[in-house]
Order: sequence, then structure tokens, then C-alpha cells
Amino acid sequence: MLISFISAIRYFGECCIFRRRSLKNCRARKKPTVEKAKILALKYLAKCKETRKLVAEDKNGVFIITDLETIQKEILSQQAKLPKNISDKKAPEINSFKPSVFKNVMNFTGILGYYNPFTAEAQFNSQLPNTYIPFTSAHESSHQLGFAREQEANFVGYLIGIDSKNLELRYSTEYFTLKSLLNFIVNEDQEFVKSVLKNYSPEMKKDRAYEKAFILKHQGLLDEFFGFTNNLFLKSNQQEGAITYSYFIDLLLNYEKG
Repeated sequence: MLISFISAIRYFGECCIFRRRSLKNCRARKKPTVEKAKILALKYLAKCKETRKLVAEDKNGVFIITDLETIQKEILSQQAKLPKNISDKKAPEINSFKPSVFKNVMNFTGILGYYNPFTAEAQFNSQLPNTYIPFTSAHESSHQLGFAREQEANFVGYLIGIDSKNLELRYSTEYFTLKSLLNFIVNEDQEFVKSVLKNYSPEMKKDRAYEKAFILKHQGLLDEFFGFTNNLFLKSNQQEGAITYSYFIDLLLNYEKG
């Protein structure tokens, strides 16, 4: 029953309630190439290494958020600075980020957050590794601006966080971007991905190990169920599957080219 309720919220939030916006004008004419993605991966590896040195960590050396409310205010501020060709909608001035009450279930579903159309809130799983939370919040806030497609919300979230002066938001965004690039590359060149992972800084390796431990701890039937049903939902709405990164990479490469 609870699983069905979460699914219903996601469905209404991402499909029925808000006006859909599109980034078609930002999309490159050519498909993203692995070689270009490799160049960007190395660029974002360097960015992550530098930013990671400047953020806080816990006693185990894992990245931690020191002030979540400041991050949320920064996301709202960055929304107002989005280029007009991306979004001409006035950014909300009210902090509507909220930890989901379903966090214990979400741990086992692979869902990081969702837009709740009934309360107009960007909800996130507060029990996630801290590396996920700032970018997930930026992503869900993009749905509030009317971007229904997941990969477009990723790109708008990227624009919100990548040049932020808030180091925690910026690191989370850079790290998400790097992981997305590596996921795009891995099927074509596993050795390159292994080389990049090997060259993570010691601090980044600790963050990655913590993420992996969290995922392994919470893997199970619910994760498989939600992964399967979410892929069906995305494809039924002419979106790519949840584990396909080519559209986000397409937008990213076109943006970086400019």
C-alpha cells in the first residue's frame, strides 16, 4: 500500500500536475560521443578533487553537510539566475524542501527524492549519503519549475549547482556529473572508467566507499521493483530509462561546447 502511494505521488508529480517544459533547443544535433565524454570526465575529476578539499567531513573522512538550510536557500537563489532560454518561470521564494516521511522505505527503492504536487514540496530522502542530498534537492526543485523529464531536471539541477559559491552544493553537483559521465562511458571503455576511479582523491574514495556500502545494505526486491516500474513509467512518457544517461550527457556536452 505504501509503495503504491509513493508511486502515485511520483506519477502525478512528474506527469499530470505541472506544465511540462522542454530543453529541446539546448540539445545538440549530434549524439554525444564517448571521446568527448572522456574529456569532460577528466575535467570533472579535477574539479571534484579540488572542491572536495574544501568541504567538511566526519570522523571517518566522509563528506558531510554542515548547513542544509543554507544549501536550500542557495538553490532558490540559483534558480533565479537560470538563463531565460532555460526557464522564464519566476523562481519560488519559499523554502519548500522537506525530508520525506517515507525515508525508511525509500532506502530500499533507489528513489532519492520526488516532487509532491499535493503540497508543492521538493521532498528528499534525508538518510541518503550526504553526497547525494544537495544535488537531489536541486534536481527536485527543477520539477517545481515545470521540468518533468528526469534527465532535463538533472541538467537544470546541474546549472543550479555547478557554479554555486556554496561548496557543498557545488561538490555534490560536480560529483553527480562525474558519475553520470562514467556511467555513460563504462559500456564502451571499462578500462578508462577504472583508471578514473583509481585516480579519485583519497577523500573521494571514502565518499564512494560509503555510497557503495549504503547501496549494498539496502539492495533488495523493492529496489528491483521500483527500478523496473520506473523504467516503464519513463519509457511510457517517451523518456529514457532511469539508468540511461545519454540525454543528460547530450545536454551537458552541448552546454560545455558553448
